[in-house]
This record gives sequence, C-alpha cells and structure tokens, in this order.
Amino acid sequence: MPIIETAAGPLFYAQHGSAGLPVVAITGAGGTHRHWGYQMRDLAGIARLYTLDLPGHGRSPLPGRASVPEYGAAVLALLDACQLERAVLVGHSMGGAIALWAALERPERVAGLALVGSGARLRVAPAILQGLAADYLATQRMIVRMSYAPGTPAELLAQADADYARCDPQVYRDDFAACNDFDLRTRLGELSHPTAIVCGDADQMTPPKYSRELQAGIMGAALTMVARAGHMAMIERPAAVSAALRELVGRSGQ
Repeated sequence: MPIIETAAGPLFYAQHGSAGLPVVAITGAGGTHRHWGYQMRDLAGIARLYTLDLPGHGRSPLPGRASVPEYGAAVLALLDACQLERAVLVGHSMGGAIALWAALERPERVAGLALVGSGARLRVAPAILQGLAADYLATQRMIVRMSYAPGTPAELLAQADADYARCDPQVYRDDFAACNDFDLRTRLGELSHPTAIVCGDADQMTPPKYSRELQAGIMGAALTMVARAGHMAMIERPAAVSAALRELVGRSGQ
C-alpha cells in the first residue's frame, strides 16, 4: 500500500490482485480507498484493482482540489505513475464525475466505466452547501444519514461518522462545491466505452433519475438498480455492486 510520486503530487493507493485488466476505483466527496474494501476482495481474482485516496483524502497529503477536472488530472497522473496504459475506471458519486471527465478527456486511457451512485450533473442541495459553512459537523452527520438506506444499523452509521470526521473540513466543503459545479450532460453522447451504471433504489444523494439519465445518454450502458440500498451501495449491498463490476470487467477486456 504505497504512496507514489505522480505529476499531480504524492498519492496513496492500495492494490489487490496481480493479474487481469487494471481497475482503478475512485471514491466520492470526503471518501477514502476503504469504501471499496468489499470490491477489493471480490474482484481480486479477475482484475488488478487499484483503490486510491484522492489528493487531500485519507493517506494522500493535502491539499485537496477545487474541481472535478483537477481531480481527474490526478487520476490520470496515477495511471502514468503506475504505468497503466488503459484501465477500467470505477467511480462513486464525485468519483463517477471524475471518471466521466477522464473518459472524455483521454478516451484512449479508459477501457470501461462503472458509475456508482453518480450522474452527469451533481447538483448539491443549497441546505448542504450552506450547512457545511454554518454548522459543519451537524451537516456532515446529516449527509451520512442521507447516504444510507432506512434501517441501516447504528454501528455502521457511527463508523461512517468517524470516517468522514477525519476528512479535512475545507477539502470536504470543496468536494461538494466541485460536485455542484459539475455538468457533462451535453457530452454523454461522445462516450462509447463499455459502461455499467449502479444505483441504490433508496439513494437520496443522487436519486435513481440521475442514473437513468446516464443510461439514456451513454450508448450501450447497462443499469443495475440495487434493492434496499442508498447512496453507499458498494458498502450496503456489496455483492450486487461486485457482480455488476465483474460483468463490466468481462466486457471491457474483450
């Protein structure tokens, strides 16, 4: 689990699996590589999985970035540093926006796309943007509860609270501002990569309509709706998300 020097600065990543198509997993606002823990285990036999901490997140040093393109440049820099000519990009929420941007900017570097709880436009409710400025901790806790389906065990919510509390507040605020500024809806028709779209049917942060818009706009995209999952489907219902990713890896390697 090294920190590697890249053109975008030092980045931490974890690698699982030693053979197969490279898969690079990107987390959402305030997240870390740990959010893909189940998929690290589930995909290790069929792919080389790289899960990174974006700049300013987890074990990657500050500063963070202020826009999706800046984070996208960091992901492309990681591909270069790891000598990955092409990879499947898997992105959750803001990570999906980053993957979309990278696929449009450098399509030859992307073998496939998986967009989990994401969208081509990531409008953030004004109450969240204002709350992160006025009452940061209370708003962060509200976001966690909006991110999981009803009935989520209290211990899982407490762990999520603790995980996000480790994120630098300015990085977290900037991540949500970057999401709010993101809009690639008019460019979806340019994409021709094998694409899997995954969404929890109880997602309040990026409701299913966002995923349906992605499916309608990207030629041949497959949509998986995960029952009884919220925004964190890869943690709440990991088997369903891993199954969709395995299918995508198979299509992307053809």
